[in-house]
Amino acid sequence: MLNIIQKRKIWFILSGIIILAGIVSLTMWGLKLGIDFTGGALVEIEFKDKRPDLSEIDKTLEPLELEQAPIQPTGERGILLRTKPLDEEKHKELLSTLGDKFGQIEEIRYESIGPTIGKELRRKAIYAISVALVCIVLYIAYAFRKVSKEISSWKLGLCTIGALVHDTFIVLGIFSILGHYFGIEITALFIVALLTILGYSVNDTIVVFDRIRENLLSVKEETFDRTVNKSVNQCLTRSINTSTTTFLVLLAIFLFGGETIRYFILALMMGVIVGTYSSIFIASPLLVAWQRLTKRT
Repeated sequence: MLNIIQKRKIWFILSGIIILAGIVSLTMWGLKLGIDFTGGALVEIEFKDKRPDLSEIDKTLEPLELEQAPIQPTGERGILLRTKPLDEEKHKELLSTLGDKFGQIEEIRYESIGPTIGKELRRKAIYAISVALVCIVLYIAYAFRKVSKEISSWKLGLCTIGALVHDTFIVLGIFSILGHYFGIEITALFIVALLTILGYSVNDTIVVFDRIRENLLSVKEETFDRTVNKSVNQCLTRSINTSTTTFLVLLAIFLFGGETIRYFILALMMGVIVGTYSSIFIASPLLVAWQRLTKRT
């Protein structure tokens, strides 16, 4: 049996270092927001023949001063352009410039989002995540209301939130670094990924907490630390197996899926890893640390 709870300081220090690096990255560079949040235009174009080199396309569009993000290839012959807001005249000029230079092209998609809509979407994204966190605390406090006289159910809820905050900061920090060095942008799909990560992580944590509840009610002679450690070990294989199969499916989609969902899937892959880690090495050790601190005061 692994002594996960006794070594909780190691997990806390490891997570603290990673989160601190993420906070530094977010402070220095922030997140590279896509047009969903800043406003702008998204144009997907497919070339009739072979797709030209991206550097050549970029050079061709340079005189238009579109302030575009790095061009992303899509499929075998397509590209995805993200630019500042375009009026209809500039939109037509973009298409004609590419058509004159590279021959026949087809516009697959064109989306335009104003800055006002982007700000509203940002506000709603923060609101959605906040509501989700509050609902999770309330649900866990209610679901585990008869857990044991030894520990209050609301502590389980707050420890779960601690694990979720841990997961969120790690994913945000990684995407801040990716945005700074590789130009990866945060879109509305990223918010969907964050909410999915929260759901996945809390599901894994609830499974562990449910086993802790069962053992607390059935095994009276063991200490709280030993009971929690025993419960975590009983769920360890199940958590790793479930996460591995989920990760492999996401990896297949990441490798062979479309370009437009690539970074959405990448966020989910990160979420599966940190969510599994936090449910085992953060949530339960945090519960034990809090319970010990409460007994001392």
